[in-house]
Amino acid sequence: MSRVLVVGGGVSGLAAAHRLRTLLGADAEIVVVEAARSLGGKLSALEIGGRRVDAGAEAFLARRPEAAARIAELGLDDQLVHPGSATSALRVGGRTVGLPPRTVMGVPGDPDVAAGALSPDGLAALRADRPGAWEPGGDVTVGELVRARLGDEVADRLVDPLLGGVYAGRADALGVRATVPALAAALDADPRSLLAAARSCLPAPPIEGAPPLPVFGTLRGGLADLPATLALAARAELRLGRTVTALARTATGWRAELGEDGPPVEADAVVLAVPAPAVRRLLADHAPAAARAAGEIEVGSSALVLLALPAAAAAPLAGRSGVLVGAGERRPDGLLWTIKAATFSAQKWPHLAPGEDPDDTSVLRLSIGRHGDSASVAALRRDDDDLVSVARSDLGALTGIEEVPVETAVVRWPGGLPQYGVGHVERVATLEDGVAALPGLAIAGAALHGVGVPACLATADAAARRIAAHLAASVARE
Repeated sequence: MSRVLVVGGGVSGLAAAHRLRTLLGADAEIVVVEAARSLGGKLSALEIGGRRVDAGAEAFLARRPEAAARIAELGLDDQLVHPGSATSALRVGGRTVGLPPRTVMGVPGDPDVAAGALSPDGLAALRADRPGAWEPGGDVTVGELVRARLGDEVADRLVDPLLGGVYAGRADALGVRATVPALAAALDADPRSLLAAARSCLPAPPIEGAPPLPVFGTLRGGLADLPATLALAARAELRLGRTVTALARTATGWRAELGEDGPPVEADAVVLAVPAPAVRRLLADHAPAAARAAGEIEVGSSALVLLALPAAAAAPLAGRSGVLVGAGERRPDGLLWTIKAATFSAQKWPHLAPGEDPDDTSVLRLSIGRHGDSASVAALRRDDDDLVSVARSDLGALTGIEEVPVETAVVRWPGGLPQYGVGHVERVATLEDGVAALPGLAIAGAALHGVGVPACLATADAAARRIAAHLAASVARE
């Protein structure tokens, strides 16, 4: 009987535990150790305004197959839902305009779709599509690439808001190769035109008359139901509120030290599904180069302010699912915006729309935090009451809604999102090579090949299969 330790009880760790169960069978012993006192990591939910809503990630990218496939495997496919017809917007140039369709992380294939978001000079720079140097296989920041070829406005008004929403980072710090890999590959093949490269990455337009394929998906009860269901299906022993402080090799596998949190855990194999700083610490004595690579992956912090408003107060939001705010944009009163995005949950998700009850509420999610931005860093230092106050002020300036919320909540994610800087692909390769040299050890999580749920599930599956193959080989040798 094999015993596997999974360090980390977020979606990556729980997905690895579940896959290990399907690969190793009912007799395997799987132990999940999680430092927090609850499972799920950044997939969490809370009750506000009489509704259960996601307090972390609220959706997954539907164009990747991993999340929908795992949801079906878990028997949750009848709970799968997609956004309605409401559209997203951008706050740029002092105006709220529709989010341009059919872009690659904000880079349009057709300049015409971005006309409403750009000034005449900005649109002219986009149409010029200036040639620039590009080294196949190389990497630059997204901001450097876009500014040089399409102009500053495209970088600031189109690309940066989208990257800020996904990574809590900035276009001028995130690398093309890891954050927009399809675009980098297209430039490798033909670097002459950035617009042409973006066009080549876009999916074929829907057939006339056919409904468009959904871009995002979630679960009716909230995406936080996914880790909970994974944990049940994994049938793992859960040890919450305990931190793995060190790993040591043993004659038969690994020993995880828990410091003052409890006795060590002995296991035949280990999956590390923890943030990059913890990976660095745990690998330092076993794979120094890999540990250094993990230590070079910076992490960004963010906060989410949730407001439950009387349903009638949200009437001005009709038709809009949310607004992304460009970095450096200013409110009508000249102040910088504190929020970087607002999501109008009841408009975005039909299953969250209020009913006929006059006491029904609409929930709004206001996001704060851009890594490396001094104003964002200062905002995140505010206490909860102050953060709610400034977020409400921004909401009023953005939508005209000044109604007192029925209920509010603040959720903070310190160090919650890895920053995929220039050279991230090489750093991850070094990290994975170092782990591959350690028998019975595997790694998974958002620090590797994508921060979204499908990417995390893919790394979890790969880690579980690596461990299963190691254990099978060990049995064969015996």
